[in-house]
Amino acid sequence: MRCVIARFPFDLSKQGVLDSMKGVKPEEVTAEFVVIGRRQYPAKQVGQVVTRQDRRDFSAGEVLKAMTQLGFTCGTRTEAVPAPAPAPTADPYEQASAALGTPQWSE
Repeated sequence: MRCVIARFPFDLSKQGVLDSMKGVKPEEVTAEFVVIGRRQYPAKQVGQVVTRQDRRDFSAGEVLKAMTQLGFTCGTRTEAVPAPAPAPTADPYEQASAALGTPQWSE
């Protein structure tokens, strides 16, 4: 299939993409992804491996469009990063006691 990524035409096939991604360790997915085999790859990583172009030269949308047309499952990670749990609040006396520490008795 002929597709355009970063204003350059590419003749891509599903088997060609599978062969290109064989042995490539997936990076952490934070946004758009492509499912290749049983793994989720970031769209930009797939685009870089398949086209041999710098990731800054194309958008994830261009890669998702091409991979969808080839029959790959694509998606967007939308789950939010959990916020850190709030620190337990102590009353002023407990804070002062913790700052002073335990008494050291000497004889």
